[in-house]
Amino acid sequence: MTIAEPDGLAADSFTQTESREELADRLARAVATDIKTDIDQRGSALIALSGGTTPKLFLKQLASMDLAWDRVTVTLVDERWVPETDDRSNARFIKSELLHGAAANAAFIPLYVNAATPEEGLANSLKNIADLHQGGFTAVILGMGADGHTASFFPGGDNLIEAIELNSNNLLYTMRAPDAGEPRLTFSLSALLETKALYLHIEGAEKLAVLNQARMAGPAEEFPIRAVLRQDRIPTRIFWCP
Repeated sequence: MTIAEPDGLAADSFTQTESREELADRLARAVATDIKTDIDQRGSALIALSGGTTPKLFLKQLASMDLAWDRVTVTLVDERWVPETDDRSNARFIKSELLHGAAANAAFIPLYVNAATPEEGLANSLKNIADLHQGGFTAVILGMGADGHTASFFPGGDNLIEAIELNSNNLLYTMRAPDAGEPRLTFSLSALLETKALYLHIEGAEKLAVLNQARMAGPAEEFPIRAVLRQDRIPTRIFWCP
């Protein structure tokens, strides 16, 4: 089983392994190299991570890397609008899986703030990340759902079209969608593309099929991952295993 090459992506944008462990290790090493390079060049690094179940092994491997963690800032690609005490909190997940041992010295900037809704909390969330993002990201690691969503760009999302607009000047968008569960807050696609490295980390035959379907003609609103695959600002490096 192989990945069909999406239009506009070079063959060397794909990393395919036979096991989840090997995939996690190779992705962690790639991101660690990005971090080291940015620390050498500008004295610090900023990475944006995704939640879900797929990144667990990757985060474990990344946490074990010998890095100047006190010069690393970690934030989220998107967040469910729940407090960190909730099991579905991406912030809780990242703290549990990555920010321990030496990696606990990294700074963590959440997207969630104490507000009843993401709409009410948006202004404060923007304050927390506005200065952070001025230099762009070192690396952004995206995932993808079986419906073709990435970040919180969900099919049927109330702010989907605006959030995936490449010329958007907004860093964050709120998102409500039929299959999103909780209301969400997400970085805009234009903000996520302000990065030196962009990764898509997926596993399994089902997601491979979705990825290959997404590379076909059709609106980005149908499979929002299309907006990532079709942009030409920065190559999307796909990491996949069965």
